[in-house]
Amino acid sequence: MLFNRRRVRIRPAEELTEGESLKIVEKMDDRDLLLYLGLTNDSNPLYIQHDFTAAAGYDRPIVPVVMLNGIVSSAVSKHLPGPGSRVLEQRFRFPEAAWHGSTVTFDLTVINVDLFARTALIRVEAADEENRSVMTGELVAEVAPVTGGSTEISALGAPDGGMDERETNSGRG
Repeated sequence: MLFNRRRVRIRPAEELTEGESLKIVEKMDDRDLLLYLGLTNDSNPLYIQHDFTAAAGYDRPIVPVVMLNGIVSSAVSKHLPGPGSRVLEQRFRFPEAAWHGSTVTFDLTVINVDLFARTALIRVEAADEENRSVMTGELVAEVAPVTGGSTEISALGAPDGGMDERETNSGRG
């Protein structure tokens, strides 16, 4: 993958609004699962072996919860609040297993903005195409302070630059 310079905007906490939301739809495909297994050396057969998952009482292989968490973390750092932000704390439950091959819709909603602490409390709900809840909870994201008066800076980025406006409820790209 080639990287090029692009302009990114650090979004000040003052611009975040309670109720602002972001929707992401992700397919839990073979490529991503195999990348995860290779990077982490996680060899749990529950993630890939159909006969083992059947014996363990599951319909099919499941998605590791850290992959779901990674999608949320990526959404925070790229979109809501955006570049320069980071997750400070999180509390998630995974009521149902996400199936390998399923399509999961993640809904992130800003619940509270603390301008003094420069943090945003964000609710996360994720469900598969059968409307089964696969992730629910909240996280606290630190919003990067704007220094030097400019909120737009040059940064390395992938050519696609991330999601486009169609994938967000707030209309931000």
